[in-house]
Amino acid sequence: MDEHFAPRPVAAWYMPAAIASLLFMALGCIMYLMHVLADPATMPLDQRAAYEALPTWVTAAFAVSVWVGAAGALLLVMRKKLAEPALLVSLVAVLAWLAGMLLVTQVRENMSANDLLVAIVIVALTWTIFWFARHSRQREWLR
Repeated sequence: MDEHFAPRPVAAWYMPAAIASLLFMALGCIMYLMHVLADPATMPLDQRAAYEALPTWVTAAFAVSVWVGAAGALLLVMRKKLAEPALLVSLVAVLAWLAGMLLVTQVRENMSANDLLVAIVIVALTWTIFWFARHSRQREWLR
């Protein structure tokens, strides 16, 4: 085995990072619930058009990314190896969600630069959490 990935004692920053990952994914779950429980009749016309144009598969990718991501982050807190594949599924789902947001013309046309920036930051944080799980498995911090 490469010495770079040799087993090491669990770092002091591991648990704060795992808890922060769980909080981020829990925030995603809250955002998902707000999305699916929203009443389109109360939205401005441009937001309503984008909301109604969103295909079901994009909403499904959103659901998979946050719920499987939250489960993966909880597994990180519990130091379980299953966290890595769960967070990989979450990463793939968030990439599908972003692709859907960019591919659906009516949604893309109603996105502001800030909306796009937030989506990119979400993808980057999800990738970082997956990388953290992979790094933790390589260091044998996960059981």
